[in-house]
Order: sequence, then C-alpha cells, then structure tokens
Amino acid sequence: MDCKALLAYITGSVDQELLFRNECLVTENRILRHQIKGRVRLSDGERKTLAEIGKRLSKQALAEVASIVTPDTILAWHRKLVAQKFDGSEQRKTLGRPKVAAELEALIVRMAQENRSWGYDRIVGALANLGYTVSDQTVGNILKRHGIPPAPERKTTTTWKEFIRTHMDVLVATDFFTTEVWTLAGS
Repeated sequence: MDCKALLAYITGSVDQELLFRNECLVTENRILRHQIKGRVRLSDGERKTLAEIGKRLSKQALAEVASIVTPDTILAWHRKLVAQKFDGSEQRKTLGRPKVAAELEALIVRMAQENRSWGYDRIVGALANLGYTVSDQTVGNILKRHGIPPAPERKTTTTWKEFIRTHMDVLVATDFFTTEVWTLAGS
C-alpha cells in the first residue's frame, strides 16, 4: 500500500469516527432538551461560545445540530459580537473636562465652610497660593453640588459654632442652673 492510499484510509476512518461522535452528541442533546421544562437561560459567555462555533458551520448544518436556539439566533449573536469588536468603544473617551480630584474638592468645601465671607475668587486665590489652579466657575459648581450658597448668602446665615464662638464671653457668665425658691407669696 502506498502512502496516499494509507493516508486516505486513515483520514476516512477518522472522518467516520467524528461523524459517529457528532451524531451521538446531537442525539444526546435532543434527548436532554426534551427533558428540560421551560426556557434555557444562557450566560453571555455561553452565547459567545455558541456564536463562535456556529459561525464555522453552514446554516443547514447548524439547523441539524442546534436544539436550544434557532440557527438565526446563533448567527445574530455572531453578528453582534463582530459589531461590538469594531464599534470603537475602547478608544472612546468621556466628554468634557477631567473631574477635579476628590481631595481638592474636599479642600474647596472646607475653605468655604470655615471662611463664610470668602467668595469664589478669594477661594481661587487661596488655592493658587497652595499651588492649585482652578477657575471661580469650578469652585462655584463644586459648592453648588455640596449645597453651599455663595458668599453673600453664607454671610447672612450663622452656624451654631460661630454663634457660640462670638458670644462666648456672654455665655460664660450665664447661669444655666436655677433653683426654685418658695416664699410666702408662692414660688
């Protein structure tokens, strides 16, 4: 026997074995599918695997093998995978300016709370002395996000901490404890 004949014989027997295995698996899948009640839920990874394998087969072969979903569904999953691959989302960046660092935002809020008379420009100047460069509009947006009003409105409202600090000399002299004294006329 020459090499070509031997190779053809081996290849033919391998093909026959693969066909028998595939036929066995298809039959087994159909039997199991009939035993399952309801709809089979597939994960994204399972859909991806079925789509990649299904694309390699012809639509007719896929119709013979696929028992969970239709061949059109598997091919639609494959088209969706291809579309996702080339949609450019990996190169896409967010629009607008980059966000202000959280520590800088916390510093702006703290400056506004501790210095109620400072406006946006004064806070920007103080930040510039510390080496930060932000605009007064950015400071205003940050303070609005945190519910802190502009400087003129902040000056008119007084916090308890400020009230107690400004009236400390009066409060120290105040007697918070009283004693009831009974007299002949009553209390």
